[in-house]
Amino acid sequence: MPTSLPSLMPDPHSSARPAEARVRHLLLDLTVDFASRTLAGHATWQLDREADAMELLLDSRGLLIEAVLLGGAEGTPTSFDLGPDDPVLGQALRIDLRLETDTVTIRYRTAPDAAALQWLTPEQTAERVHPFLFTQSQAILARTWLPCQDSPGVRFTYEARIRVPAELLALMSATNPQTRNALGKYHFSMTQPIPAYLMALAVGDLGFAPVSGRTGVYAEPVTLPGAVSEFVDLEKMVAAAEELYGPYRWERYDLLVLPPSFPFGGMENPRLTFVTPTILTGDRSLTSLIAHELAHSWSGNLVTNATWNDFWLNEGFTVYFERRIMEKLYGRSYSDMLQVLGHSDLLATIDEIGPTSPDTHLHLNLAGRDPDEGLTDIAYEKGDYLLLTLEHLVGRARLDTFIKEYFTRHSFQSMDTASFVSYLRRELLDQEPGLEERLQLDAWINGPGIPAVAPPVSSERFAAVEEALAKWQHGTPTADLGTADWSSHEWLHFLHGLPKQLTVEQLAELDRAFGFTGSHNAELLAAWLPLTLAADYHAADDSLHQFLTRVGRRKFLVPLYKAVLTTPNGLARARVLYAEARPNYHAVATSTLDTLVGLG
Repeated sequence: MPTSLPSLMPDPHSSARPAEARVRHLLLDLTVDFASRTLAGHATWQLDREADAMELLLDSRGLLIEAVLLGGAEGTPTSFDLGPDDPVLGQALRIDLRLETDTVTIRYRTAPDAAALQWLTPEQTAERVHPFLFTQSQAILARTWLPCQDSPGVRFTYEARIRVPAELLALMSATNPQTRNALGKYHFSMTQPIPAYLMALAVGDLGFAPVSGRTGVYAEPVTLPGAVSEFVDLEKMVAAAEELYGPYRWERYDLLVLPPSFPFGGMENPRLTFVTPTILTGDRSLTSLIAHELAHSWSGNLVTNATWNDFWLNEGFTVYFERRIMEKLYGRSYSDMLQVLGHSDLLATIDEIGPTSPDTHLHLNLAGRDPDEGLTDIAYEKGDYLLLTLEHLVGRARLDTFIKEYFTRHSFQSMDTASFVSYLRRELLDQEPGLEERLQLDAWINGPGIPAVAPPVSSERFAAVEEALAKWQHGTPTADLGTADWSSHEWLHFLHGLPKQLTVEQLAELDRAFGFTGSHNAELLAAWLPLTLAADYHAADDSLHQFLTRVGRRKFLVPLYKAVLTTPNGLARARVLYAEARPNYHAVATSTLDTLVGLG
């Protein structure tokens, strides 16, 4: 039915024209075929459109479009065409409409190498019996498995029918089954409107265990008991988040522990956060990642960046929120460690990108570039640092009131940077003369680096780590450093504080005392292995090989391959390792690593 559509911020990463014709509700019907590594079926879109809009534009990339129908699956064929193939955007799918058209159906199948789809052989899973499939739609990969308006500013509800092999369980970012269907047929419903990047599908040999009445964990059966133990505080996290910034609006909060090839730490798919198994340490020391993905249920999923140029609005709020959750659960000294670690990452990122680079601005200009280039610590840590500075200036109580009201007023809507700045001024800054000048707001948003007004960050627990580091460097035996009660964060700070050039003898001493090479903690290994490469410490070579061929998390892979490249004959070594490991990596990782090792 023709209607008047509200305006949206133009999105440089979408070919859609949602101001003319916009998707509103999706009926998705797909069959998962592991043999051909394809999804096949149809997507039926219900539309809102202006009265004079006679065409619908969708985003697609690598999809085989078999037919387009006006109406449902048995509708009337209509003409369509695919635009030029852009290496970043893919192809615009243009569909001719009629005056009465309010529904369009696209019959299609995905390509075997669709970038969003990670097809795993049984050997690449924990159980090594059945294959596995998972999606990663962020930032603009939803278009590789679904013809859609692939912009974070466009939201829609959906229903889906998914057919999979009978021995496997299917899950989506929607209402989910907790037991397997003997026929392999699953129905899903998402009644809250979401953008396309939050569309998610996973298929595998999975079990489920509840943690509380509204939280639980999915994982491969061999992984499930350890995962449940690791995430025992899940309900406490949700409750702490609600106390801070209002009710959880998505009914259930479940986790899916994916195989190791997952390229990120986590992905905040509504109702079903995808998480990497690299946070399963046995001591619950890396669960701040869960707090981060949970916080996205407010900042990102509830109030969403309008375009990927505004990515900091998702991630800056989420990092700030994550650390407030962790403080509420485990104390200020714990969250202070997270803040210092994040600050160190921010300084390293600014140094790598360049302190005057426009890519260190919060508001980015990513037109013509892959938006994944904006997925840096700038959005996360500089965005958090802006909010931390605002807290320092106005106090927590005022900032908490502002954030809670911000989430409430803009629920299930998108937000661009200019609109946020206007809202911040109106609701907070303009109420106190001179506050915006003291905050240096424009320097944060549109300037490089870190504004001088930013308050210092510190950690008492890290001060003790630094004291132990100094003692060791002055000859104190490792047994006398007082490390017995250190958390993973303290160990990480210790490793980051070590000189970059250590001798083989020094590394061997540390290894004998603390067992870094044999650690099952991925964060610690990722910090330790570059030190061993720099020193040519061959005792860690097997650990490096196992890590690179088993773990697909891009955060770890990129610095490790860079460290390999700095060694003698490093390019040849990196290429040998990469040739073996690449089949285990997601396209999100290989798109970066191919270039790094000279294959792109």
